[in-house]
Amino acid sequence: MAPSRAPSAQLLRSLRNFDLNAGPAHTIRALSTSCRHAEEAQVQRESFYKNPNPETAFVPRLERKLVAAGTPPVGSRRRRMAIAQSQGIPFDQLPFQCFQEARKVLIEDRQEKLKQIETMRARVARLQETNGNDLHKGGEPYKQKRLASMRKELEHLKILADINDPNVKRRFEDKKGDMNKPIYRYLADRKWREYRRKILVQRITQLKVIPDVTPHCDPIIDVKMSFGRKNVQPGDFVDSAISEKPVQLAIQSFEQLSKLVTIAIIDPDVPNLTTDAFDSRCHFLATNIQLGPTTPQIDLAQLPEEQVLVPWLPPTALKGAPYNRLSILILQQKDNIPIEKEAALKNVRQDDFRTRTFLTRHMLHPIGATLFRTKWDDSMASLMNRAGIDGADMELKRVKVEPLPYKRRNPSTFR
Repeated sequence: MAPSRAPSAQLLRSLRNFDLNAGPAHTIRALSTSCRHAEEAQVQRESFYKNPNPETAFVPRLERKLVAAGTPPVGSRRRRMAIAQSQGIPFDQLPFQCFQEARKVLIEDRQEKLKQIETMRARVARLQETNGNDLHKGGEPYKQKRLASMRKELEHLKILADINDPNVKRRFEDKKGDMNKPIYRYLADRKWREYRRKILVQRITQLKVIPDVTPHCDPIIDVKMSFGRKNVQPGDFVDSAISEKPVQLAIQSFEQLSKLVTIAIIDPDVPNLTTDAFDSRCHFLATNIQLGPTTPQIDLAQLPEEQVLVPWLPPTALKGAPYNRLSILILQQKDNIPIEKEAALKNVRQDDFRTRTFLTRHMLHPIGATLFRTKWDDSMASLMNRAGIDGADMELKRVKVEPLPYKRRNPSTFR
């Protein structure tokens, strides 16, 4: 062996004879200074995988397990991973100098906004005690208009006081915000308008809900629909076996004051063989429904009888006909005036329902809309027989249109 390779060969032989599992003389110091912490971490890992926590589970398998159990994970996966790997330090006490300095600036800004809120409240109270006739102009109408403007400014100041609070944003992302507070209503409205409202407006515009059903609609409330456990997106096709039971609506209002609304479900695609056109049919109609920012899910099957004008009629479609659009309209009643059931029933017809006439007669304003579609399927015939709707044994076919004489194919004249 060459003299230059002798030291390396001896080093390799010594490494081969080195035993890591030898006695105390060959013990290597671990990175951790205490074995007790490693044992506790092992115990926590076992309990973590057996009973996952919705706030700390970030493994996809555990997320699917939580969803199947009915307790979905809270927040984003990145946030849950950070919480699971942290030492349990409260959010406000994170040991980051830049974060703490920024919180001081936010706290000072919030104190200024709170002073402005107190000043505005005093101005509102002072104006309320003032007699409208004593004002230099406008009288009582001017007073009410001025009060409405000042209350709106007060709500805006409340939003500005909490808009930059990290705890508020964290609670909103965890879906633990109180919708009675202006800041959470503002954040929910902004999130809804970023994506879901755009999709909703696209669906009701492309599928011609406007103007086939209602002449106009500017959605200001979020409407979600479901049949049992099946969530339905706007414009989705729903099987007749699922839509036989009434739909459930989750309506989210972003305004503080509650309002009385009317819920109407209309099908504008009912074939009329006599006129060779389409008629409208009302599948559900209910009035005087209280709607607020914390209104729970509305089950149409559980509404009181005094509110229901037209009970639920399962959506149907004839064989050979195009799909039917089931439009769901949320109509606000003017000045929250209740609609009398006896007077409304005199002018309501389930078949050949006129939406525009109904809106004009009761002074209703559309504030929300959505829709789903249905078409002929295997269980449609039995559904129509149970509901007492004619046409289960009928199949529609397109009428062949004869071409004009100069467009007909005449083989005798071909050359």
